Amino acid sequence: MSSHHIVREKQEPALLVLGLDGFDDEQLGQLLEWSPTLIATPFIAEQLNAYGIKIDWIITDDAGEDLQSDIKHLPVGDNTIITAALNYLIAQGYPAVNIVTDEFELKDYQPFADKINLVIFYHQQKTYAITSGFNKWKPGGERIEILSPTKNLKTLGLDKTGHNIFKTSADGFFSLEFNAPLIFIAETL
Repeated sequence: MSSHHIVREKQEPALLVLGLDGFDDEQLGQLLEWSPTLIATPFIAEQLNAYGIKIDWIITDDAGEDLQSDIKHLPVGDNTIITAALNYLIAQGYPAVNIVTDEFELKDYQPFADKINLVIFYHQQKTYAITSGFNKWKPGGERIEILSPTKNLKTLGLDKTGHNIFKTSADGFFSLEFNAPLIFIAETL
């Protein structure tokens, strides 16, 4: 895209930042490149504010003093922070969200995988849901981990190196087929 294109609201994935420990500043910059809707916890909002990054929503039941003008508050209520944020994004019609976190439990994201495109950045891994027949080009020797239970898994272009852990055989496409609506995989960043 050239610089004169206009990015429409919700065209780019929203960005949910739950933790920044060990997350590369350059990668954060790439996720912020198209000015996504940015949602953060109060603690992370303070960190982002120190970097001069504009925050749209803070997930909290305690509407304290705002760090910036025009920040909106997203109540957690009886939900988890993840559930509150993802329910909001889905209700608002966002098609996708990038999530940066220090903690990852697959069960927190599984209920949302068929409602919004999730990409989770956690401990130098990029995790996302795929459907059967998925294929992607990767350099040879890259690590791919299957995080969901699968039946009748068929792989092409991957060599098994451990339980649900594979590496790409060579530069080129790898593919996965399985009997499930979707599964989560993780690739090393």
